[in-house]
Amino acid sequence: MKKIVMNILIVVFAAIFIGCGWFLYSYYRDAGEASDRIEELEQLVDETEAEPEDAPDIAEDIEIVAPSGQKKHVLKKYKKLYKKNNDVMGWIKIDDTPINYPVMYTPLDNEYYIHRNFDKKEDSNGLPFLDAACDPDDPNNNLLIYGHHMRSGMMFAHLMDFEKESFYKKHKIIKFDTLYEKGKYEIVAAFRSKVFKETEKAFKYYEYIGKLTEKRFDEYVKGIMKLSAYKTGVKPKYGEQLLSLVTCAYHTDEGRFVVVARKIEE
Repeated sequence: MKKIVMNILIVVFAAIFIGCGWFLYSYYRDAGEASDRIEELEQLVDETEAEPEDAPDIAEDIEIVAPSGQKKHVLKKYKKLYKKNNDVMGWIKIDDTPINYPVMYTPLDNEYYIHRNFDKKEDSNGLPFLDAACDPDDPNNNLLIYGHHMRSGMMFAHLMDFEKESFYKKHKIIKFDTLYEKGKYEIVAAFRSKVFKETEKAFKYYEYIGKLTEKRFDEYVKGIMKLSAYKTGVKPKYGEQLLSLVTCAYHTDEGRFVVVARKIEE
């Protein structure tokens, strides 16, 4: 009897081991495939950037309606990207980090790309996306961009590196272009937070999305600076557009890590 039980346990443990192995293999295989797709998209952008310096910046043959309702021409560097998927609204990059991705925008289905790739196919990595309440044309907007914290290191996993002041000091600038305008943002604060219960009294960064009044702007800046893991010495002023990057963190249930930056002149 003991031998039978032992054999059963061996079979069960073997099945668990094989199952775990297959899960890990599938997870990192999918991550590798997702990384390859992102590199292909980067190449679409890089091909245009390689054109002569005196070439026009805009693609005069492509005009889009921006979230503000204004008609604007797409930057030439994003022309091929936009033709491939017109849900793309820009590109985010932090130099010398793996964060280098297209940013999606689907106001009728805010989380459409939370588990979809650029080809609109199911993908656990998803893609960074701009919250539907945001308008990148409005200087009084706080632009929230969400991205997964993947254990493979993809998407916004490396946002957590900004918890270290030494890392921040080497990576103070975030590049975030919309389809029709290049942009640079200077980091203001980096902090841990969470999604709170409605009844909990706390500073809820996610309630400060999109257009902010001067009072709401000041409340947000005060809240993020108080939570920041370190002092950057940078204090935004009303009228400076804010960029808030958000990813999951695992210090608590519904934990989040947030990096906030202000727009600066090119």
